[in-house]
Amino acid sequence: MPVMYLGVHEEHVHTRSASSAFDVSHMGRLLISGRDAEALLQTVCTRNVVKLKVGRCGYSHLCNEQGGILDDVIVSRYESYFLMVCNASNREKIVGHLTRHAEGREVTLDDMTKKTVMIAVQGPATMELFEKHLPIKLEGMSRYGFITGSYMGTNYSVFRSGYTGEDGVEIVVPAAMGVLVWDYLTKEGGGDRVTVKPAGLAARDTLRLEAGMPLYGHELTEEIDPISAGCKWCVDLEKDFLGVEALRKVAADGPRRKITGLVLEGKRIARQGAMVFAGDAAVGEVTSGTMSPTLEKSIAMALVDSARAAPGGDLTVDIRGSRVACAVVPLPFYKRSASK
Repeated sequence: MPVMYLGVHEEHVHTRSASSAFDVSHMGRLLISGRDAEALLQTVCTRNVVKLKVGRCGYSHLCNEQGGILDDVIVSRYESYFLMVCNASNREKIVGHLTRHAEGREVTLDDMTKKTVMIAVQGPATMELFEKHLPIKLEGMSRYGFITGSYMGTNYSVFRSGYTGEDGVEIVVPAAMGVLVWDYLTKEGGGDRVTVKPAGLAARDTLRLEAGMPLYGHELTEEIDPISAGCKWCVDLEKDFLGVEALRKVAADGPRRKITGLVLEGKRIARQGAMVFAGDAAVGEVTSGTMSPTLEKSIAMALVDSARAAPGGDLTVDIRGSRVACAVVPLPFYKRSASK
């Protein structure tokens, strides 16, 4: 996935105002089937996979025994199998993790990453584009739902999900059809058809940060648990899974640290690893930071002591030896309007 095509700001603004296409084929796509597929996923996922109906997706974490996050994934239930989308950098780790815990079970794991492509189309004009101009119809598909079908002999899956804070879809088709689908989606618009412009990794990061969405290797690591990361909503502590005992203890005692939002004074950007202070006491560190194109403010997410994580507080961030004042704010920084 290119870092950018025309420029981060232009790609970011076009996504927020119209529709952009992101080639996210680098992300892992793992097909899990067999009689014990659900049981395996119940063992490794923090979410209760049993509750997923056919045609529905669920965001989940995979944890180690200490409750640290191995990866964050999307699990989708098909008629006879599950699809797990994982982060590209973690694909081999997750394949190994699933393989180990599938031992003794009737489970087949197929890595479909190189056999398919995945394109995310995101922005407020996306759904209208599909309704009026594309052969795949999405009427009635709610957020985190998906459909499957075939068009001119090509099988596809379309998921109403994404990583930008905007409405949109993610499309999976065979690898051989990737260029054709990309070219058709991004062709010049006209009349009432929006022009879907390509967007790269850098805009994807600024968009997800404005939307308060965590990124593996930043807000999510093997040293951070889902509750501290602000993702307790994807954890079902009533079921047993790898790491559940550690997470039950965190939930009972309260997390020592929490992910929170910061808005900095001025235009300087706080990068990952920058220390956060309350007076002269170090109370945390920045996990992600950027200059928000939408808000035109310097924003950051940080892992800070729970006592300092409540919105409304004032802290400072050390940026190359100088302290910059910042306000603690709730996440997300940006939320699309209901009309979009």
